[in-house]
Amino acid sequence: MKWYHYIACFFAGMFLANAVPHFVQGVTSMPFPTPFANPPGKGLSSPTVNVLWAMLNLVIGYLLFRAGKIANNNKWTVIVFFAGVLVMSVMLSWSFVGIQR
Repeated sequence: MKWYHYIACFFAGMFLANAVPHFVQGVTSMPFPTPFANPPGKGLSSPTVNVLWAMLNLVIGYLLFRAGKIANNNKWTVIVFFAGVLVMSVMLSWSFVGIQR
């Protein structure tokens, strides 16, 4: 494995973790912050924008997952992938504190 495969693994985890809250809020018809809100990341975007943002994150995450060559027989790719999931999840929990719906 090349070093850049591990970078892809990490960012695949981040993008896939970021897709989850946007997708859930979008399909449940709840507004939620996106980079397209006013102010970016703090204001609320429509459920449709959230679903579209989630799908973009899913596509990018999937492409990075494939580029990272994540496989069960390579424990380090799996560990790095879940490290990306953990980092993004913690960052999202900090950034969405206090959002009123």
